[in-house]
Amino acid sequence: MGWLDDKVAVISGAGSGIGKALVKRYLEEGATGIVAFDIFEDRLAALQENLGDRVATIQGDVRSGEDNRKAVDLAVSQFGKLDVFIGNAGIRDGKWKIEDMSYQKLNDGFDEVFGINVKGYFLGAAASRQALADTKGSMIFTLSTSSFYVGGGSIYIAAKHAALGMMKALANEFAPEVRVNGVAPAGTPTSLADAVSLSIPGETATTPRTGGPDTNLLKVQFEPEDHAGAYVLLASDYSRVMTGAVINTDAGRGLTTSRPR
Repeated sequence: MGWLDDKVAVISGAGSGIGKALVKRYLEEGATGIVAFDIFEDRLAALQENLGDRVATIQGDVRSGEDNRKAVDLAVSQFGKLDVFIGNAGIRDGKWKIEDMSYQKLNDGFDEVFGINVKGYFLGAAASRQALADTKGSMIFTLSTSSFYVGGGSIYIAAKHAALGMMKALANEFAPEVRVNGVAPAGTPTSLADAVSLSIPGETATTPRTGGPDTNLLKVQFEPEDHAGAYVLLASDYSRVMTGAVINTDAGRGLTTSRPR
């Protein structure tokens, strides 16, 4: 028996990183079906090939209300219902400083980062709300330590703070039919890319090995799988009294490092 027996979920940004780890962990916990929603078709194809019939894939852009609706409709048509929507797709801002950006770059970067990291969550919530109300289900949004603290570029930090506010507002708006919670991981090595509008011409984006032992109190190297347990709890019936809550999976990174000796 798993914690998620008979649950059906839609997971955005499911083709890599934390999203991919969630697909695998949800299946291990007994989920009946997962709709993996991602913009990269090759990642989805690899996921489908490796994980089998309990995973249905759909390529789309989270900034499209229609694509979000199609992901939800696929869950209902193929697996009969929807219990969990996970807004997880995200993008970085390249840690640009305001002083180094033209007005055009700032405008384009803001629209792209907020479009994916905030509007994409809103559209996913709008698309899934009724299906989740039908099952007394839940939404879970991937936040960040940057939802609380300064870490990263200012556009990314602002977007993650906005996502936290959105989560709390939706928890209030959708109660009592739908629970809405968040998980706030610390920096983790994934394929999370910088916004196209904030990339540097001629440079190839690389993913540094982030979240090392020197970044947190527990001295651990973060991996995508380390965060999955929090999403399992929030999707399960064991969290039935939790809404508007955030689980920080940051190994104490948010605490002061000035500890008593």
